[in-house]
Amino acid sequence: MGLLIFLIIVAVAISIFMGYKPGKSFWMNKEGKVMKNSVKGSLIGLIVILIVAISIVSSGIVIVHPGNVIIKFNKFSHKGNLSAMGQGFHIVFPFIYAFDKYNVRIQEYTMSVSKAEGKKYGDDSVWSPTKEGLQVGVDLTLWFRLDTNRIIELHKTIGRDYEEKIIRPAIRSLIRNTVSQYGVMELYSTKRAEVQEVIFQGIKKDLSNKGIIIDRLLLRDIAFPKEFQNAIEEKQIAQQQAQKMKYVLEKEQKEAERKRIEANGEAKKITIINEALRKSPNYIKYLYVDKLSDKIKVIVSDQSTIMDLKGLIGQ
Repeated sequence: MGLLIFLIIVAVAISIFMGYKPGKSFWMNKEGKVMKNSVKGSLIGLIVILIVAISIVSSGIVIVHPGNVIIKFNKFSHKGNLSAMGQGFHIVFPFIYAFDKYNVRIQEYTMSVSKAEGKKYGDDSVWSPTKEGLQVGVDLTLWFRLDTNRIIELHKTIGRDYEEKIIRPAIRSLIRNTVSQYGVMELYSTKRAEVQEVIFQGIKKDLSNKGIIIDRLLLRDIAFPKEFQNAIEEKQIAQQQAQKMKYVLEKEQKEAERKRIEANGEAKKITIINEALRKSPNYIKYLYVDKLSDKIKVIVSDQSTIMDLKGLIGQ
């Protein structure tokens, strides 16, 4: 309806400017002759009018691209008359409305120790005291999107700088409140995933009431003081040395056990031999012959006796 009224106004303005009267051409005088001098000026005037008309018409056309929502605001209404326009082609009455565009895709907000990664240049990680009072730096990324059903309320109460007004303060507050409830060793090892979940649920609860939907929170890194890092390194070195010493002791114990078993075996062997010698004194001669080389065939046992073992060995 607004565009129709606008086109009628433009048509009336063109008719008045060209001096149009029914039954006559734009460039003829009362006698019906063409006014050559006025043709050039009339053409210029028509071009100007067309340019102005196109400009006015184009200002009444709004195209909203995918992933965006535009808030339309009536500048001449004391109530504002806010409304949201989704993606697509929209026609509005020109010069009446002001527009604000919002990105409703998934966005990320990073607070990082690295200079070029976060929303702020430089070290933008959040430093917070632990339960013991040691300062640790939290490096994280938040994935969020705007609730299209509450985009008008967000525009009214917060505005387009919602990141600085509510997201950043909410992150900093939740990190400090959460980290202070944990010990430094818990943050270093066992409780890291739990801390991430607690911060995520807290931010999700706080921001959902303001028209911001939190999809995920990534606890990327936790920076510890140098003194703590040095202590951890020393502890790890000591643990490695202790493990090495434990290995050496276990090896020596196993070697001692092996020798003990070997000695017991030898002792039992000697006991058996002694028992055999006690029962049969000639057993020592058998052992003596058994230890000789296979190539030896003759043995002189004393000055009066020579034993030829060839036959015995053959048997």
